[in-house]
Amino acid sequence: MIDEPQQTAPEESETSPAPVDDDLPGGVVSFPYDRMTVDQFRHRFPRARWRYDIKAWWVPGKTASRRIGRWLAELEAEADAHADARGRDAFDFDPIVSPYLDIGRAGFQIRTPYSRTVVEELRDIRFSRWDGDLRLWHVPFRSFEELRSHWPAIEAAARRSEPAERARRAEERKGTEDELKSKMRSAERRKRRYPLPADDLPPLGMPVAISYGIVVFTDITGEVVDPDLVTDFYPGASQDDVWGLWRAPMLDELLSTWPAKAAPETRRCWWLPTIEELRPARRAARARESTDTVRKR
Repeated sequence: MIDEPQQTAPEESETSPAPVDDDLPGGVVSFPYDRMTVDQFRHRFPRARWRYDIKAWWVPGKTASRRIGRWLAELEAEADAHADARGRDAFDFDPIVSPYLDIGRAGFQIRTPYSRTVVEELRDIRFSRWDGDLRLWHVPFRSFEELRSHWPAIEAAARRSEPAERARRAEERKGTEDELKSKMRSAERRKRRYPLPADDLPPLGMPVAISYGIVVFTDITGEVVDPDLVTDFYPGASQDDVWGLWRAPMLDELLSTWPAKAAPETRRCWWLPTIEELRPARRAARARESTDTVRKR
């Protein structure tokens, strides 16, 4: 049942039916006009009448809404089947040849080494989904054109994430200044602290956004920041800052956080997260909690 029906008037040659009593039980439905669809609808619902007052079809009966919903679902499934067939034909004509892509019964199966870029690219494809049991991504045939447009970035990121490629890059970084800086950044991150302006402290126990992402500050130590020691990690730190301790937010905290309408125009040490920042944080928190649940079994 559709709350805001679109204008789908029958042909002008049809006569206008008698007005329908609004007190009678029934359901309302509208859809873009197409002669074949209208014929199917009238065959399925022979008692349906076009209502000019609301520009929609009215189907009498106490179960009309349920029957209409079932019919719309059948139409959608039929449309999906045609779209899948077109996508499969397009793939057969110009296939994507890659060791990371296989053909399944209902679509494409994509298995790559973990890469944040791969995950972000696949999430942008409509109807894609992650299969946690098989450890791969499913993309239906109907999304083939979208998959094709994202595939160069997906394959490039997957190749960079291969264990051998990671090992090669790590070997090249050994003993270099970049490796030393990377280790120092990791050590600093493990301290879970962040410089905050003493005159603009964030609320404790509430998710806020910082340069790391979204965190929850648990304590303000009062210890003054020495910018000479941490300027490589926090370029904006000053001697007026104090250390705040943080932790990763839990899923229920992120779900209950009301997003800000927009990010701050001027750079701040912390700010209320927007919906664009909350969405990936919620996905990450959901993944963490799922992993913790599996480990406890």
